[in-house]
Amino acid sequence: MMFGMTLKEKLETDLSTAMKARDEVRTRTLRMALTAVKNEEVAGKQSRELSDDDVVKVLGREAKKRREAATAFGDAGREQQAQAERDEGAVLEEYLPAQLGDEELTALVADAIAQTGAAGPRAMGQVMKVVNPKVAGRAEGGRVAAEVKRQLAE
Repeated sequence: MMFGMTLKEKLETDLSTAMKARDEVRTRTLRMALTAVKNEEVAGKQSRELSDDDVVKVLGREAKKRREAATAFGDAGREQQAQAERDEGAVLEEYLPAQLGDEELTALVADAIAQTGAAGPRAMGQVMKVVNPKVAGRAEGGRVAAEVKRQLAE
């Protein structure tokens, strides 16, 4: 990434590059991603400039939608649409932090439990509060919650 370039600027630059290269999947995906970012900027009481972290959250949500849509299309036997969703998801993944492996996630959750002294399923919220900022877009919420639940149940 070029020095001082925000993630949004990088998306815009990459979009114009993709358009020049006539890369349809990339063009379509980045256009959709930027629309989602702009919608997020004007959501709420006053418009704001999103930080890179906010942009990553938006892209993470979009990538999750692509995965869910790909699964739905796949289950419905619509392989072409499923593949299109997977292709878009792959473009989005390039802009997201690398996903945590199972071992890393297990270790982060174990640390959070140790740090909070949490025990039992009722402590889930307490642990999630500590673990979520450390995960920061590198694992889906459902996956994190499942691991917290699993470790608290032990």
